[in-house]
Amino acid sequence: MDYKVLAEAVWELVGGNSNVDQVTHCATRLRFYLRDSSKVQLESLKATPGVLGVIAKDTSFQVIIGVEVPNVYKYLSDPGERAASNSSDSEEGSVGKQNKSGNWGSRFVDTITGIFVPILPPLTAAGMLKALLALLAAFKLVTSSSPTYVVINFMADAMFYFMPVFLANSAAKKFNCNSYLAMMLGGILLHPNFINMVTASKEAGTMGSVFAIPIYNATYSASVIPIVLSVWFMSKVEPIADRISPKMIKYFTRPLLTILVSGIVMLTVLGPVGYIISQFIASIVNTINTVAGWIIPTVMGAFLPFMVMVGIHHGLTPIGINNRMTIGYDTIVYPGQLASNVAQGAAALAVSMKTKDKELKQLSSVTGVTAVCGITEPVLFGVTMRIKTNLIAAMCGGGAGGLFMGVIGVKNFSGGAPGLLTLPSYIGLDTPMSNFYFAVVGSGIAFIVSFAISFILYRDKK
Repeated sequence: MDYKVLAEAVWELVGGNSNVDQVTHCATRLRFYLRDSSKVQLESLKATPGVLGVIAKDTSFQVIIGVEVPNVYKYLSDPGERAASNSSDSEEGSVGKQNKSGNWGSRFVDTITGIFVPILPPLTAAGMLKALLALLAAFKLVTSSSPTYVVINFMADAMFYFMPVFLANSAAKKFNCNSYLAMMLGGILLHPNFINMVTASKEAGTMGSVFAIPIYNATYSASVIPIVLSVWFMSKVEPIADRISPKMIKYFTRPLLTILVSGIVMLTVLGPVGYIISQFIASIVNTINTVAGWIIPTVMGAFLPFMVMVGIHHGLTPIGINNRMTIGYDTIVYPGQLASNVAQGAAALAVSMKTKDKELKQLSSVTGVTAVCGITEPVLFGVTMRIKTNLIAAMCGGGAGGLFMGVIGVKNFSGGAPGLLTLPSYIGLDTPMSNFYFAVVGSGIAFIVSFAISFILYRDKK
């Protein structure tokens, strides 16, 4: 595929410079924020080789490319300058102005997507390092005291421990503020002196303070919500600091005022609020697991294709991350997504074996393999939503696999794109291997049920 040619074709068909306010990308889609959606040459866009589908939403116009989307995105340019972007190495890029259209729900999901999708590659790397370490330990190739174990362990822990810094960077880009000042906020939360102060305060039964304002005794390594709230607040403080700073010394006073105000509010108000919210979410998850842990994985397994179709599935990512950061594992988001992705891939592979249509055979086989590995947008828009029997099969298989893993209480320890390639993320360093085996069985149930239903129901069009 010539990515440059595809990028230029898509750019022109959505209206080009005069119609694009902003363009971003996630794992598989280009997201255009347009001035006038009627200017899009929709049918020509759908027929463009390399375009797997198109979704028109109230906040964005989405063009599904597949896993090659970063290679296409780097040839898209600033609407005003037509300068090539160099953001292709990240999972999420952004060019242009911040989008503020659509209802609050759409904007919320769009914001969550913009903040959490960029950190998925390092989060996946960290999770897979943990899974690799678990495999090495399970096969007794290393021990917990060996140098190899210690080194790989802290390599993986680096991403989890410094989570606030990573999130600060992506949140700053989404909230349109200085990313380096935002990362400084993340560094404040993780500074050894702050951690020592909190530890000492807990032991003494007191609280630290700044300007006589008490500081809540909480630590924020591996936290999610506190830094996001703090960077959002900083995005409101920064323009005020810019406006009130004297022009002659603005270079010094603007960052000073921004960090001083944002940092104090973060330590005294927003950090504690975010910490309490995180703990509350964790308590809800524990309650769900205790009362009826099978419900959400079953629903997730059956209905995830519809969530992906409208783009709200990324709104679930923070819940899974927060679960792993607070209670050590996730049982409600990732197991259900694993079952759904494997089921969609299995349904497509069944079609590839049964159809006589060469084009459909190639499309369903390639996207089916991609889906069972964890990326479903290509198969969703290329096969599942076009073939009704495949949608039925995927929902049945995903629901069956999700039900099994929910009943058993399968735990995911490190995330990643939910698929067969990330099955090692169900291996915990201090958890029986049976958890991994149950994840494999749940995936197998999803695959077999979906494949069988799709193979039986599918018929080629005459």
